[in-house]
Amino acid sequence: MTLRQQRMWLVGMLLVGVVVAASLAVSAFWENMQFFYSPTEVADGKAPANRNFRLGGLVENGSLQRQADGLTVRFSVTDTAQRTQVQYTGILPDLFREGQGIVATGKIGSNGVFMAEEVLAKHDENYMPPEVADALKTAQNVPNPHPGSADR
Repeated sequence: MTLRQQRMWLVGMLLVGVVVAASLAVSAFWENMQFFYSPTEVADGKAPANRNFRLGGLVENGSLQRQADGLTVRFSVTDTAQRTQVQYTGILPDLFREGQGIVATGKIGSNGVFMAEEVLAKHDENYMPPEVADALKTAQNVPNPHPGSADR
């Protein structure tokens, strides 16, 4: 092999290495990306079935149920048009309460209940996560296909 062929081989191998590294980085990025969905989008089947995502909305009044173990809670998250049942095991944020805007991270279980791994609550009375505010605004502009379902 001549010196020129050796350099070309080295440059070719470096390019292959860069392409492999970039494709691995992009793949890892997409696997770890968590998209935000509202309860209406979850009810419409737009949320991924086997991947983590963020669910946001308001904790529905009267829906909070604490289980006997003291750590597991079930509640409904609503965007005023639809609701999604959520189950979380752990310590809830101090600001968590009914009527509160929240964002939960987790995935839909086989029973259709959102199994949350993390629950975040707004940090003061004037703040609501932008995704939750947008989802609520969008849901209020969409006619409810199930009249009375958000009033229960």
